[in-house]
Amino acid sequence: MKLNANHTVAACFTGAMIQAIVINLPPLLYLTFEHEFGISLSKISLLIAISFVTQLLMDFTASKFPSLFNNRAMVVIGQTCSACGLLGMALLPYIMPPYVALIIATTVAAFGGGIIEVMGNPIIEACPVKNKNRILSFMHSCYCWGLVLTVLLSTLFFKLVGIEHWRMLFCLWAIIPAINAIAFVFVPLAPMESAPAVMNKKNSVFRTFTFWAFFMLMLCAGASEMTMTQWASSFAETGLNVDKSTGDLLGPCAFAVLMGLARVIYAKFSTKLNLSKFMLVSAVICVISYLITALSPYPILSLVGCAVCGFSVGIMWPGTLCMATERIPNGGVKMFALLALAGDAGCTLGPTTAGWIAEAFGDNLKISFIFSTVFPSLIIALVTVLLIQQRKKRKS
Repeated sequence: MKLNANHTVAACFTGAMIQAIVINLPPLLYLTFEHEFGISLSKISLLIAISFVTQLLMDFTASKFPSLFNNRAMVVIGQTCSACGLLGMALLPYIMPPYVALIIATTVAAFGGGIIEVMGNPIIEACPVKNKNRILSFMHSCYCWGLVLTVLLSTLFFKLVGIEHWRMLFCLWAIIPAINAIAFVFVPLAPMESAPAVMNKKNSVFRTFTFWAFFMLMLCAGASEMTMTQWASSFAETGLNVDKSTGDLLGPCAFAVLMGLARVIYAKFSTKLNLSKFMLVSAVICVISYLITALSPYPILSLVGCAVCGFSVGIMWPGTLCMATERIPNGGVKMFALLALAGDAGCTLGPTTAGWIAEAFGDNLKISFIFSTVFPSLIIALVTVLLIQQRKKRKS
């Protein structure tokens, strides 16, 4: 069978799902790591930080990839590192100190996930296919569906096989990036276009308030999303005393479903929606959902708050990118690289800070979630300022 661009697109979709596996599988086992290896919440927070800082470095160096490395080699390395990282989490604790093993495996897996994130968009942009914007939107939603599958299938495994056999689960998940690495060896890859030149420093848009407002929006979007994603499973188990399977299904899994739904709705009705108002409403809902999750006396209502949070954050990342494209049309590749850097910085800052705060208050994640409302609150403030700025510009 002759492989074509559709097979390349399918491999990229699978890559987005692999990124979801790499990022969201370990959080399902945080309490297991704590009990089995004697790792504190602050040390687990450091694992989260290592994961996203590694991806941050990938964003920072992304523009150099096309000139330094063969694109096919890079994407195959990304898939392979993701597989090796998952295998490392299962096997390395047997042969070295467990925490050191988890740090090494987390770094390798995050390196692979970072390459997948960086290479996915330009590969599809280079593909000779129609409706690229729709394909790209669907690829981003594949991350959400990858998260759903990760939680559903892992929960089923824990129920049928037992959580004590979690190492076997990591080995099984590693099969997917291993197969996708082989797929990228054979699928056709079209040549990628060189990045356009950026504006000179004197007239740089990167010195304007507007750019830095979008930079902070991306940081807050990443923090709002990842704080709940990374800690929801542990919170349901310890803070709400809910059975792990029930907590994972009604918490992180429902979060991912509603986040994916929000992105699908945005992709379908983007021409009819007022994006700024949608962002404002979403940020308000995000604040409320964090408070409900933390303060509700009823566990089921807290889990509903967690799920609704998924819908509220769904628009934040892609919405910020679209607003930035509209307001800063000359930003070029450098702008998107810096905004991705800000988003991943938020993905590091949010959950890591939440872990430190929880440990400072006796492993109380409720305090962390209350603190985390600062991120969507900043989104409300920034979008409001940008709206006022835009209205003043129109009047003048």
